[in-house]
Amino acid sequence: MQIVEELRGQIRTGSLTPGTALPSIAQLGERFDVSASVVKAAISVLRTEGLVIGQQGKGVFVRQTPAETSKSEETSDVNAEILDQLAQTRQTLKELGDRLAALEAAVFAEPK
Repeated sequence: MQIVEELRGQIRTGSLTPGTALPSIAQLGERFDVSASVVKAAISVLRTEGLVIGQQGKGVFVRQTPAETSKSEETSDVNAEILDQLAQTRQTLKELGDRLAALEAAVFAEPK
């Protein structure tokens, strides 16, 4: 929560302006002396609050204020994020399926 409170404060005071990239997960982890999973959880809280938005492969950015962002842009951002998460989930499931098939082939291989 300390990470959330500090970043939230910086966003609200304008220290982190809309469009500004947040420090990397590694940088935040080092700064607060916490693991990457703790930093990711903090960013998730900020994302839920609508203060930041993640861009796949680019980083996490301070979101435009509601007055600066139209509803259709917000919906588009959310949809893009959902599609990215869906694509990642599908890829993970495919990889798990491939691994399971390889394990089954090894375990249930017919003797020669």
